Amino acid sequence: MSMDRFETEVVIIGAGVVGLACGAAFARTGAETIVLESESHIGSGISSRNSEVIHAGIYYPTDSLKHQSCIEGRRALYQYADERGLSYKKCGKLIVATSEAEDMAIESLAQRGSANGVEGLNRLSRDQATRLEPELFCTSALHSTQTGIINSHGFMLALQGEIEDNGGHVICQSKVDQVTMLADGRFELSVLGPTPAKLVCEKLVNAAGLHAQDVAGRMEFLPASLIPRLFLAKGSYFQCTTKAAFSRLIYPAPVDGGLGVHVTLDMQGRMKFGPDVEWLDHADPSQVTYNVDLSRASQFYQAIRRYWPGLPDGAIVADYAGCRPKLSGPGVPAADFMIQGRDAHFINGLINLFGIESPGLTASLSIASHVYQQLKT
Repeated sequence: MSMDRFETEVVIIGAGVVGLACGAAFARTGAETIVLESESHIGSGISSRNSEVIHAGIYYPTDSLKHQSCIEGRRALYQYADERGLSYKKCGKLIVATSEAEDMAIESLAQRGSANGVEGLNRLSRDQATRLEPELFCTSALHSTQTGIINSHGFMLALQGEIEDNGGHVICQSKVDQVTMLADGRFELSVLGPTPAKLVCEKLVNAAGLHAQDVAGRMEFLPASLIPRLFLAKGSYFQCTTKAAFSRLIYPAPVDGGLGVHVTLDMQGRMKFGPDVEWLDHADPSQVTYNVDLSRASQFYQAIRRYWPGLPDGAIVADYAGCRPKLSGPGVPAADFMIQGRDAHFINGLINLFGIESPGLTASLSIASHVYQQLKT
């Protein structure tokens, strides 16, 4: 069966928050832009299964992509939200220690945050922290005033609107089956869906999140050696049924693979806990189940009561789960974002985005700017 064939300037694969941000970055310059999404709605993957936190940039190695894009992205995101009237709260967060060993870890975080140029960081004693949050138990804390929360779906809708207002298109139920390179250096994508088609473009961005490695593997011209190994870490969330005990986000000292089971708030002020870290024994995103294992609740109670001893029995219920696309496994320092461009693969017009996990939401506008800068010439 023959397929219709269309030509455009830019194709973004993946309509999560990063893909949409990339699409908006190109569309606002007048470039003909198409964003393809395999699911029936935008933001159906990682972008709909996170804590919606705007991170300050404390945790990441100085001068790493995570550090730089988090800080740049956070500043840009607050400005973007203000300009477009998007809902967010700059509620701040406390990263808390509950032991002498954790006091040292918090001090190290404070030093890293300072080295990273994070604004609004303050070391607090136990008494200072509990004056801010009376229900809290801690031995010391680090107060981040620049941390916040945002309605991520509203943000993604704004990005989609910007793409479409500038003549671009976001096309769902469009799965990329194969990518070939034409003699003139352009890319030809075979796209499956209700109306299968061939799509030819000059610039191609793989922002497929959990499926980025799979999409890269469908590029017949890309050496397999350039596709990094994928590790999957599931994270579950539980909702709290009691009245909110905190007005700020509460984070423990970080753990292997994540930031620890923390208290986050939604835009209505309701508390939820998570995510935890459950390393999966496979690397197939299609095999990830997003049910919340109720047996994990006991671990949540234990973790939360270290800093909130007043958590009542029976107060948490299963909420939702997500999955992180990691480039390093358990027991290994977290790998950086990978924005793989011409310097790595010597192919003009192609960017692969690998390992875009937290703080991907916060960093999305910065990542999009980096991608645009690499491909604009």
